[in-house]
Amino acid sequence: MNKSRRKWLGQACGALLLGGGFGIPHAFAQATRTGGAPRVVLLGQSVPLTGGAAEIGSAFAAGSRLAVSDFNTRNATTGLQLKLVQLDDGYEAARASANARTLLGAQKADLLFGFVGTASSEAGANVATQQGSLLFAPFAASDNLRGAEHPNVFHVRPGMIDEALKIVRQCATVGQTRVAFVGDDDAMGRAGLAAVQQAITELKLTPLVATALVPAGGDKLDAMLKTVQEKSPQAIVLVSLSGTTASAIRKLRKSGYTGNFMAFSIVGIDPLYAELGKDIGGIVISQVVPSPRPSAIPIVKEYLAAVDNSDQTASYEGLEGFIAAKAVGEAVRRAGRGFNTATLQRTMTAMTDYDVGGFRINLRPGLRDNVRSIDLISISADGRVLR
Repeated sequence: MNKSRRKWLGQACGALLLGGGFGIPHAFAQATRTGGAPRVVLLGQSVPLTGGAAEIGSAFAAGSRLAVSDFNTRNATTGLQLKLVQLDDGYEAARASANARTLLGAQKADLLFGFVGTASSEAGANVATQQGSLLFAPFAASDNLRGAEHPNVFHVRPGMIDEALKIVRQCATVGQTRVAFVGDDDAMGRAGLAAVQQAITELKLTPLVATALVPAGGDKLDAMLKTVQEKSPQAIVLVSLSGTTASAIRKLRKSGYTGNFMAFSIVGIDPLYAELGKDIGGIVISQVVPSPRPSAIPIVKEYLAAVDNSDQTASYEGLEGFIAAKAVGEAVRRAGRGFNTATLQRTMTAMTDYDVGGFRINLRPGLRDNVRSIDLISISADGRVLR
C-alpha cells in the first residue's frame, strides 16, 4: 500500500469509526432546510476497517461512498438521496451482528448494505430477517444465503459456487486432475470448500486429493501443508485471506512444490501483493468485476473518473463497492420516494438483468446466476494483471 493510500485509509477509518453518514451534498441539505420534503434513504453498512480484512473492507467501503456521492449529485433536484452510515466490525461476526442492530435500531437504517465477510454477512442477514429488513450486496457471503429461505438478501457478486465452477473447470481444461484445497478454518473457508466440492461433483471430476482448513494462529500450517504436498496435487485452490494465502504459497514453494495456485477473489489482489511482492508471479485469481484499469467499459470509466476526483486508489474491491452502491441506488430510484421495505424488495427481485454500465448483474435471490461474468487472471512478478 502506498503512502497516500495509507494516509487516506487512516483518515477514513477515523471518520468511519464515529459512525458518520456520507453522501448528502451541502446544496441538497441547504435546499431541504428551506422547504420541500426530501426522502433520505439510509444505508447501514458494517465493514472491517480494522483486523485481518481491513484493506479489502476499506476499499469496498470507499468505492461505495463514491457511488453514493455520485447518486446524490445526480439526484440533487429530485428529493431522493442516499445516506451511508459505516461502522467498523473488525472482521468479527459478533460485532457485525451488534452493528446491524444499531444500524436498524438507533440509526434507523432503511436497509443493511455491503457487509463484508462470510460470517459477518450471515450475522447481518439474520438480524435483517429478525427485524423485517433487507441485506443488499454482502461481500463473500456463503451460498447458503442464496436459497429461497433468504428472499430478503440480494447479491451483487456471484456465488462461491460460480467462482468454484470457473476455477475447477479451468483445472480440468489444462489436464490438472489432482486438485487440493487449502483455506482458513472459518466460515469463509468452509463455505469455499463446500463450493469447490459441489463444483467437482457437478462437473464429474476427480475428488479433491487433499484438504486443509488452517486454524487461526498458524502453528498448524506447516504440518497441514506437508500432508497436502504428500498427495502430489497439480493445483491447489485457496480460499483464505491474504495472510494464510501468502504463507501457504511461500512455504509450499520453499519445500519444492511446483504446481499451480488458484485463489478465490476474496483474497484481494492488493493485500496479497503487499504480502508476497514478486512471489505473487504466476498465481491465478478469480475476479467477479471488470479490471479497474482504463477501459471502454462504461462502469469502469465512471468509477475511475470518481477515483480521479478523490483521495482513493483504484482497486477491484473499490470497483465492486462502487457497483454495489450504484445498484442499490438504482433499486431505490425505481421503487420511488414512497417505497417501504416490501415494495423495495419487490423492485430488487424484479431486477434480473440490470446493466450497471456495460456490466450486467442479477439481483434475483437464488443460487445460480448465468448473467454475471467471472474472469481468471494471473499476476506477474511486478504486480501487473495478466489474462
